[in-house]
Amino acid sequence: MSTKKPWQGVRMRTTSAAPEIDGPPRSVTLPVGWDDRAAAALAALVPGHGSVTLEAAAESWIRPIADRARRSGIAEPLAAGLHHLLLLRRGAPTAPVWRDEAGNLGFVLNLRAFHDPEQGFDLAGFRESVDVAALALALYAPMERRIGIGFADLAGLLAAMGLPYDSAAARGFAAGLAALLRGRADAASAALAQRFGAIAPADTCPAAPEVPAFPALAAAARDALRIAAESGGLRHFATTAIDDPGPVEALLGVEVGGIAPAFSPLDDAGTLTATARATLLAANLTAEQALAATLAGTSLFPQVPESAVAAMRKAVSPYLHAVPEPAGLSAPEVATAAKRHELPARRQGYTQKAAVGGHKLYLRTGEYADGRLGEIFIGLHKEGAAFRGLMDAFAIATSLGLQYGVPLSEFVEAFTFTRFGPSGTVEGDPAVERATSLLDYVFRNLAANYLGRADIAAAEDEEADTVGAGARDRAPLLPFELPEEASPRMRRSALRVVGK
Repeated sequence: MSTKKPWQGVRMRTTSAAPEIDGPPRSVTLPVGWDDRAAAALAALVPGHGSVTLEAAAESWIRPIADRARRSGIAEPLAAGLHHLLLLRRGAPTAPVWRDEAGNLGFVLNLRAFHDPEQGFDLAGFRESVDVAALALALYAPMERRIGIGFADLAGLLAAMGLPYDSAAARGFAAGLAALLRGRADAASAALAQRFGAIAPADTCPAAPEVPAFPALAAAARDALRIAAESGGLRHFATTAIDDPGPVEALLGVEVGGIAPAFSPLDDAGTLTATARATLLAANLTAEQALAATLAGTSLFPQVPESAVAAMRKAVSPYLHAVPEPAGLSAPEVATAAKRHELPARRQGYTQKAAVGGHKLYLRTGEYADGRLGEIFIGLHKEGAAFRGLMDAFAIATSLGLQYGVPLSEFVEAFTFTRFGPSGTVEGDPAVERATSLLDYVFRNLAANYLGRADIAAAEDEEADTVGAGARDRAPLLPFELPEEASPRMRRSALRVVGK
């Protein structure tokens, strides 16, 4: 990427935009080619009521990320990469990063922006963008164990490439993209784990799909998945996700969220969408020829059936950690209720006596006949009645979850590294040296004894008051020197973006 300042020479315009129809307008400055929908999205993404410029808003979250990269010895030109992704409308982080709030952290890549009519799909640019997105999210929130890098406007990309949405070629190409996204994101997480320590094992997913029409894509996906699988561990439990569209998609000019098809060739103003124009261009048809064909009874934009949407989701979902159910698909006719598996009347298990930071507790387990964990009890020695009651209720809730089929690994992921007192050195249990809380100790113990997990990162010394809003800045797992008085910005309602 160029070392030239990314915003130099960019023509800007200032307009009045409101994040909601009946909300107060704001003065918004953004590039000339960006429409009013993008202006409204920017007004929604940036907290406050005053004027906002895209360059300043982007700098407010890019600068801290770049500073942390520099302090960690990461020499990549991360700031320039993030600015260029945004300026080219290829990608941007989701709303929590713009607002400096806690929440599900994600990064949206606009697939249509990676296509050029002359050069085709920019495979190298896509790979590099995934790397930049993964590194940026990890540096922004060092304590987050889940990030969600995803893509949007698959329909627009397929149209530009001349691939009918309801075709095997389109599904193969989409599956290859999803596999490449997963492999690069996991590989980036593995590289971070080598530098700062792994907290999750190297994940496994299906082999990269064969994409005969796009061999370079298939080869890139295979290489990325192989590198990730051969790593010693990852920095995140999850790295990829496709979410419902929001203000970031509108800012990037995305017409169709996620992997959904284009439901209409017309936009809200009654003109052809970019996807529809790309469809005509790929078919070498002018607008006049398209109109003539339509008047003659030829459907150039056939309605995509629900079965095609379901098939597309089936093609990409094996490679992504989270894919929402497409809107409009029928629910199964018969829903199977979750069944509780009762424990035997006489059961095996163990009782572990330990002390965390000098506070004694007893952990007792109950097992099924096959040795699976089915219940836990947590007994405290000298804690107050209210705290003991809360821990009893938590143990019961966890036990019910186990008996209804929730994997123990999900509880381990959710409750290790939770931070509140008491915490500190663990005595009496050789499997766990330190714990950041009683819950952290309990699930480290269970992970070691029932899952054979020895790969969970060691607990670090932290003050109990790092929990809550702004904790990601005050208690990072990576060795950063962050501002002590950092606090999240105030929340505001998000722009409602209706996916087409």
